Amino acid sequence: MPKQKPKTQTKTATALRYDPNREEAPRVIASGHGDVAQRILNIAQAAGVPVHTDSTLAELLGHLHLGAEIPPELYQVIAEVLAFVYRIDQKAGTR
Repeated sequence: MPKQKPKTQTKTATALRYDPNREEAPRVIASGHGDVAQRILNIAQAAGVPVHTDSTLAELLGHLHLGAEIPPELYQVIAEVLAFVYRIDQKAGTR
């Protein structure tokens, strides 16, 4: 019996935007797999946008449509990501 190749995991990335003065919840502004995911990451890194790595969360967010608000079921985990970003900004002196 031939050996099966291990399944490779495709990179997934989702970009969020949140303006508490204009929006009730963060929104998906970009999402993709493979090369598109890598491009999203490259653009974020070039712009100095903090990147949080969580493959499970990326997979969940990847199912949302562009422009969609984050559903209430994900508020807790998104709050943790926003706290992560806030801490990075504080360390960098941008907040």
